[in-house]
Amino acid sequence: MTDTMRAVEISEPGGPEVLRLCDRPVPVPGHGQVVIKVAYAGVNRPDALQRAGNYAPPKGASDLPGLEASGEVVALGDGVAGLSVGDAVCALLPGGGYAEYVATPAAHCLPVPRGMGLKEAACLPETFFTVWTNVFQRGGLKAGERFLVHGGSSGIGTTAIQLASHFGARVFTTAGSAEKCAKCLELGAEQALNYREADFVEVMKAEGGANLILDMVGGDYLPRNVKALADDGRLVMIAFLQGPKVELNFAQVMMRRLTITGSTLRPQSDLAKARIADDLRREVWPLLENGQVAPVMDSEYPLDRAAEAHARMESSGHIGKIVLKV
Repeated sequence: MTDTMRAVEISEPGGPEVLRLCDRPVPVPGHGQVVIKVAYAGVNRPDALQRAGNYAPPKGASDLPGLEASGEVVALGDGVAGLSVGDAVCALLPGGGYAEYVATPAAHCLPVPRGMGLKEAACLPETFFTVWTNVFQRGGLKAGERFLVHGGSSGIGTTAIQLASHFGARVFTTAGSAEKCAKCLELGAEQALNYREADFVEVMKAEGGANLILDMVGGDYLPRNVKALADDGRLVMIAFLQGPKVELNFAQVMMRRLTITGSTLRPQSDLAKARIADDLRREVWPLLENGQVAPVMDSEYPLDRAAEAHARMESSGHIGKIVLKV
């Protein structure tokens, strides 16, 4: 390992053009941490929020963007067990993935699934941690329930469709084009609604209402989601692409015994994330290794073209995951 590394930093809050290549010191692993030589880094919506100045890193985290990566373990901190130098891993990161090396808690690393390449593995942590904790833990999705996920062609959406379908739910989704809807059906959705042409509220009401909705749109989707829920239904919010504020009549929530909840992954404790990793290793990694579930790939960009990767993501033209090749 050298003393310095190439990385992409946020030069100032703004659009994709503020991402620039720089040199940074190679991180040193703290207690319970490993350093990974990054092969690929996933590109996610929170990276763009951070770049725009709307999502500050947690205390002690790297200021560099990048919340997931794959690569090779090259250094171990004190107290690390179960990992060795040379292991191929993918990992959830507190930040810093847009770089040649990154430090992260060893407990947030998972093995690269057998038969899967490093590029595909880099797409797993952020989306699978998020979907598992919000759909199955917080949302409590059960076999036979009606599940609606918005943004079905996104990294989160394609993951949620596959996992919910595998575990026996009836999956409904929204997306913005015929091509995206076709992909959602291919992944296991029962119905894929083009939100430019169909009203998901009316469709879900005709089905008896959604037992669970996973939403990252926010804005005026919030009261519409409430209308689309079945009695005793649950709404889980994970992002607000159309804004976090809206007027809502809470009498519906009371009369129909609805639950509205939500979470963000990055600020959660290291222990909470480690527990999610353990669940994924036990419940989901066998599905990835058997080919029953797989990340959907959109595009790959070299590290020095991170701005183009962000522009691609923010255009909403992508289907599945975008990665940087480091």
